Amino acid sequence: MVGVDDGADDGARLVATLQLTAIPGMARRGSTRLLVEAVRVAGDRRSSGIGAAMMRWVTDEVAPAIGASLVQLTSDAAREDAHRFYRRLGFADSHIGFKYRVPESGGATPSSNHTPTR
Repeated sequence: MVGVDDGADDGARLVATLQLTAIPGMARRGSTRLLVEAVRVAGDRRSSGIGAAMMRWVTDEVAPAIGASLVQLTSDAAREDAHRFYRRLGFADSHIGFKYRVPESGGATPSSNHTPTR
């Protein structure tokens, strides 16, 4: 989804995005999950209600229309403002996420992918 401001002084302007992926599952009795990614709102348009409206569209319209029983997303651990935003919309902190970066040239092992902490 993209949000465009048609009334921008310099023509139409992209002001918001989000990406949705329906994931059929085996868990939760085979229910479909709706994954939300790439939620972005232009800096000068934050706190204007665009993000909340997009997320309400996802939870209130898209998820029921496709039969999703769960809407899920991840957020970078450092983005505390985003976490407050999602909590205000009714999302719950429920999981810890992990990532594995696939090397471009191949040959990496799981241990070589780990960045040690000090």
